[in-house]
Amino acid sequence: MKMKVLIGLLVGLFFASAVQAQDMSEDAIKKRIQAVGSVHVAGAEAASAAAAGPRSGQDIYNASCVACHGVGVLGAPKLQNAGDWAPRLEKGFETVLSNAINGFNAMPPRGTCGDCSDDDIKAAIEYMIEGI
Repeated sequence: MKMKVLIGLLVGLFFASAVQAQDMSEDAIKKRIQAVGSVHVAGAEAASAAAAGPRSGQDIYNASCVACHGVGVLGAPKLQNAGDWAPRLEKGFETVLSNAINGFNAMPPRGTCGDCSDDDIKAAIEYMIEGI
């Protein structure tokens, strides 16, 4: 008899917890099963990038360039440091721009800004050499 009561209580607890688990709002369910990340296919234009509009050279620098150019990683010229930029600018701005777009020495093509256009790279360089 005690075993039947114990089994009955366990079954009752199971059903009570199952009913409570089903009592979630639709918003709570959507939040619980939302995507964790997203997929970007190379060559495809990101929808959010088109809606963001043009970025300034400072915005691009702060988002993608500061990691290396902020402290001079592997010889990267630092922001608005004439001593670092002068030897590079002696070769001409177009050479500096070409090296940034295509990669040079330790710098990969377009640095870490995979979604930057040539004009974006140019704006970032112009920001980094501003006042020199």
